[in-house]
Amino acid sequence: MPTYTMKNKQTDEIKEMFLSLSERDELMAAGEWEQQLTTPGFISGRRSPLRTAGSEWRNHLTRIKNGSGRNHTIKD
Repeated sequence: MPTYTMKNKQTDEIKEMFLSLSERDELMAAGEWEQQLTTPGFISGRRSPLRTAGSEWRNHLTRIKNGSGRNHTIKD
């Protein structure tokens, strides 16, 4: 379910709510809350790119390193 930034029309309170689309529509239909337009939140830094790529990519990088010759400058 997405997070919506909602504003209470009576109190001007702004609150982030974790709602389904139907729940959001119900709140807005009741007339007490309105949705505020905001940029979506981005999650970054949760996993390293190597971990996201998987073990096959790590194995491929190891093969490149091992096949690059004796005086290679490739670091782990």
